Amino acid sequence: MKARWRIVPVLVSLIWTTPLAAQNVPFYRDKANLLVWIDEHGKEHAIATKEDWAKRRAHILAGMQEAMGPLPDRTKKPPLAVEYIDEHQGDGWVRKRLTFQVGEGERVSSYLFLPREMEKDAKPRAAVLCLHQTNGSIGSKGPAGLGDKTNLFYALHLAERGCVTLALDYPSFGEYPYDFRKSSFKSGSMKAIWNNMIALDLLQSLPEVDAKRIGCIGHSLGGHNAMFTAAFDERIAATVSNCGFTSFPKYYGGKLKGWSSERYMPRLATVYNLDPAKVPFDFPEVVAAFAPRAFLASSPLHDDNFEVSGAKDCIAAALPVFELFGAKEKLAANYPDCAHDFPPEVRRVAYEFLDRWLK
Repeated sequence: MKARWRIVPVLVSLIWTTPLAAQNVPFYRDKANLLVWIDEHGKEHAIATKEDWAKRRAHILAGMQEAMGPLPDRTKKPPLAVEYIDEHQGDGWVRKRLTFQVGEGERVSSYLFLPREMEKDAKPRAAVLCLHQTNGSIGSKGPAGLGDKTNLFYALHLAERGCVTLALDYPSFGEYPYDFRKSSFKSGSMKAIWNNMIALDLLQSLPEVDAKRIGCIGHSLGGHNAMFTAAFDERIAATVSNCGFTSFPKYYGGKLKGWSSERYMPRLATVYNLDPAKVPFDFPEVVAAFAPRAFLASSPLHDDNFEVSGAKDCIAAALPVFELFGAKEKLAANYPDCAHDFPPEVRRVAYEFLDRWLK
C-alpha cells in the first residue's frame, strides 16, 4: 500500500465567533470560494484579514445550524455526574468504563484510558476524543479495543502511545438507546456535537489532561462527527478524519439521502429536498472553519462511501484560509491506496500527525 502524504500550511485562530441567528445567514452559492463574505445587503467582500474571516466563519457555523438545528445554550448543560463502573489493567494503560450525564436523566457510556506511566509522572498529558464508526451494538467498544476490527482500535492505540483517550457512544449505538423522534434536537448530528462537547468538558476536568492539548479522531461516522464537533469547539487543537467526508456534490453524485436519516440531518430532505445546491453548508467550509488549528484528511483512493476527489477539492478550497493565518503546515491530507478502512500504515500517518501537534 502506498500512503500519499501532502501537507498544507494552516494557522491557529484565537477568535471564537458566535453563530448568527439562522434568519440572518446569507446564502453562499459557491461554498468553495472561501475568501469572500456577504454583508446584510447581499454584497460580497473580499477577505484579507483574520477579522474578515471571522465574519465568514460565523456564517459557516450558522449555516451548519440551519441544516442541523441550533446548538443549545452551553450554560444550561447538566452536571457531568461521572459514574465509574469498572476498571481493567492493561499492558501500559488502565481502562475505565464510565458513564456521564448529557441531559436530565440521560447518560452516555464511554471508555477512558490512562497511561500507566502517569503513576510515576504526574505531568498532564495530551488527550484525544475517539469517535466510533457505524457499528450497531458495539459503539465505543470499537475504538476501545473491544470490538471486532483491530484497525479501528484507535483509543487503545493512542493510549499505548502515551495519550489519555476517551471513547463514547454515538446516540443509538452501543449502550446508548436513543429515540430521535422524541429528541429536542433537530438532528442526530447536532445531538452528537452536544454530547462530544460535554465529553471534552470531562477530559478537561481530569488532572491527567493538559486542556490545551486535546485532539479528536474518528473513522467514517466518527470522521465527520469529529469534524462537526471541531468546527463548533475550538478546544480541539488537532483533528483527524479517516474516511469521513467528501463534498456534497460528489457524495454518490450528489444523492444526499444517506445524510438525511434521523441519525444525521433530516432537514436535508425535508427542507432542502436533498439538493446539494440548496444545503446551507458544505465540507470545504467545515475544513476552513478549523483554521488555524491542525487537521488531517485521511481519504483513501478507493473509498466507496466518500469519493476522494471531493475530499481533495475541500482541502484545496480551505488552503487559502490556512494561508491567511500563516498556518498552512497545519492542514494536511493523506490519500492512501486502500479502501474504506484504517489499516496500519494509514493509522501511523494519523497518529504521527496527532503526536506532532499535540505532543
